Amino acid sequence: MKLIIDTNNNTLTHITDEDRRTIKLHSKESFALISHQWLKVAWSQKYPYTFTWLGRPIIQIPEDIVRIQEVIYKIKPDVIIETGVAHGGSLILYASLCNSMRNGRVIGVDVEIRPYNLHEIKNHELSSYITLLEGASTDNKIIEKIKSLIKPDETVIVILDSNHSKQNVLDELNLYSKLVTKNSYIIAADGFMKHLYDVPRGKSEWLTDNPVEAILEFVSKNPDFIIKNPERLFNESELNMNITYWTCAFLKRIK
Repeated sequence: MKLIIDTNNNTLTHITDEDRRTIKLHSKESFALISHQWLKVAWSQKYPYTFTWLGRPIIQIPEDIVRIQEVIYKIKPDVIIETGVAHGGSLILYASLCNSMRNGRVIGVDVEIRPYNLHEIKNHELSSYITLLEGASTDNKIIEKIKSLIKPDETVIVILDSNHSKQNVLDELNLYSKLVTKNSYIIAADGFMKHLYDVPRGKSEWLTDNPVEAILEFVSKNPDFIIKNPERLFNESELNMNITYWTCAFLKRIK
């Protein structure tokens, strides 16, 4: 596939093995094609590794940060569960939202929380909103501990951002979906990795071994959930697509 951008004539030519077509450069379709390639190059350049939230590395791109903020603000959950802690930036983001909304708390799970990150999270000014659990996200002991931290009538959102292999994400979906409340979401991050199999730092097996494959299998067997991007709270453009690494990520519980 080739993209040829002609800024003199304001066109974009899209060439594949089967087709060649030229479209307006300043169009919705051009924006989608260019954004897709931008995401691939951005990942190769480790662009997500350039941001912090209130002092902690977050390893997300701005659009995904803003979109999850919109969802959390709209739902105002009592409990936000995240698998995959890393440096703790996402946990701090969610904790800051809980603090601003004066409601909610965060549970973070990781198979290993490195000592330095543990120290920084526990000593952060928002640490009182965060409970950390160390262990495999799919371990029954971890699941039971999380259940014990949730009260019967509380609203729950889950974000899956640990091991992104198809099997692990599918296992997490099957386990954590049971904790999600009606009209809330379980969110499986980084499905865009299916498009990164052919770039530097990518792996060929990602073409099929990725969160999207797990998501599609899960929803095919679980009619209580649908893949549904949350409605935008504000939009004065014709755009309705997200520039995201979270492909097909938002699974809404409808029953």
